Amino acid sequence: MRDVVVLGSTGSVGRQALELVGERPDDFKVVALAAGGGSVAELARQVLDHRPRVVALARPTAVQDLQLALYAAAKERGWATGEVTLPRIVAGPDAATEVAATPCDVVLNAITGAAGLRPTLATLAAGTRLALANKESLVIGGRLVTSAAAEGQIVPVDSEHSALAQCLRGGRAGEVDRLLLTASGGPFRGRSRAELADVTPEQAMAHPTWDMGRVITTNSATLVNKGLEVLEAHLLFGIGLDRIDVVVHPQSVVHSMVQFTDGSTLAQCSPPDMRLPIALGLVWPERLPGATAPVDWSRATSWTFEPLDSEAFPAVDVARRAGLAGGSAPAVFNAANEECVDAFHAGRIGFLQVMEVVTRVLEEHLRPAPAATAGDPSPADVGSTLVTDSGMGVEAVLAADAWARRRTAVLVEELSAVGGREPGRE
Repeated sequence: MRDVVVLGSTGSVGRQALELVGERPDDFKVVALAAGGGSVAELARQVLDHRPRVVALARPTAVQDLQLALYAAAKERGWATGEVTLPRIVAGPDAATEVAATPCDVVLNAITGAAGLRPTLATLAAGTRLALANKESLVIGGRLVTSAAAEGQIVPVDSEHSALAQCLRGGRAGEVDRLLLTASGGPFRGRSRAELADVTPEQAMAHPTWDMGRVITTNSATLVNKGLEVLEAHLLFGIGLDRIDVVVHPQSVVHSMVQFTDGSTLAQCSPPDMRLPIALGLVWPERLPGATAPVDWSRATSWTFEPLDSEAFPAVDVARRAGLAGGSAPAVFNAANEECVDAFHAGRIGFLQVMEVVTRVLEEHLRPAPAATAGDPSPADVGSTLVTDSGMGVEAVLAADAWARRRTAVLVEELSAVGGREPGRE
């Protein structure tokens, strides 16, 4: 029996994890859940299904809504009021961090975005196995996260990194030549840069393979998600950024590959179903029988591979630049992108301008710091200059994240004011 904490329980990965756990009550027990608070009806159903001791809500205003939803859901099931035992509810921006330190066997961090950083660090500090679906916390935390982790403590849940971890079992570290991350290519695979100018948010959300949330789906359309995954692979496996390639594979059956020094390549293949990497994250290094259906080899099929078009989709190259700079640069890349995704879906910038603005913000962050002046920097300048790996701490990461969001907001406003044309550079 494994005690499990699920952070981001109402998101796509969190829901699938709880479905998998619920099918195996003799193998898993959910001891705590954490969610943002935007889907209280779903969270109430999860609480009644799994009976965690503790529930964390990022929004304090959602506590009463959750309590009411719990009683309503219990009534729908025909339960008497006395049969409903409310879990302890903690609320606020640090609630997920608190439950991440709950004594258990594994914490699944499926929170979206930079909000997952403190819970990741809390899990590692508690010495608990971390099943990591929140790639952003590793990418923005960088060496801050990897130095806090014991060997083997972080198990990746991204399908690509789960695949790499499986393939790496096939050889010693010194035998690895390259990591090959596969990408579906998203909904706009094959389009030129000019053909991307007028795509809509609705089109960007029409992913051909995966059913994901808004940010991740949009990131898959821009290929920012693949850029983040390159940085994640670098940090997880200690392979240089110049030895990590992206290969477009629209069928999404080969989840990633490892090329060895003797010329052989090992690939991990399975239907596009997140239940497999989730299951591996929960029981690693073991396998959970029947986690998902295997490839059907009785049917004829074709798998294709093609190079990434970096001119139409520059996100991977921009991410590499952030990764090579290290320190606070990946946090700036991630934060600027998250703000641009929101602006794109609000109709304030176009699809191509997402990466134009992200690139601009990263360039500004990497400029040499101006000569020191007397006194403290203005609030607008805090986090504006690169902090190297040696100076990294949580506050430095969050300061860079906050500066990038402020600067992105200014550039988006300028673009909106001029009808979508790129504003003049300073």
